Amino acid sequence: MANPRTVARLEVQIQRRIAHCLQFELADPRSSFITIQRIELNSDLSTAKAHYSVLGSEADRSKAKHMLEHANGFIRKQMGSILRTRSIPQLRWVYDESIAGAEAMEDLLERTMRRDAEIRGEAVQPPPPPGEASDEAEEAEDDPSDEEE
Repeated sequence: MANPRTVARLEVQIQRRIAHCLQFELADPRSSFITIQRIELNSDLSTAKAHYSVLGSEADRSKAKHMLEHANGFIRKQMGSILRTRSIPQLRWVYDESIAGAEAMEDLLERTMRRDAEIRGEAVQPPPPPGEASDEAEEAEDDPSDEEE
């Protein structure tokens, strides 16, 4: 049984290395839409569950799983170059449902707010994109025509 600190350190190293491989070392275009959410090592360090999410549809998710399974050997070899352990853990790819659940919850909240506004007779305005609201505020601050002389 490994020390919990060692396990946590190895999980972070494995997550970073897999993410690096997906972003820079694999030539497969499907790898750019995959995010490694977390790694779970078992107590004897023989198996690592890699929880991942995919931006896209169900078909994209299926293609990503196939690509990850196909690249498994290459990724394990790359992990071996940075891990200082006797053996390299076997990788198990697990789709992380939490992102899909969060999107579904966000959609449900948006529909509920729209319905409430319709009941009250108010117009529903979607929130501005994250960068847009702050840009308008900065422009108002930088506008010299509004300053008093």
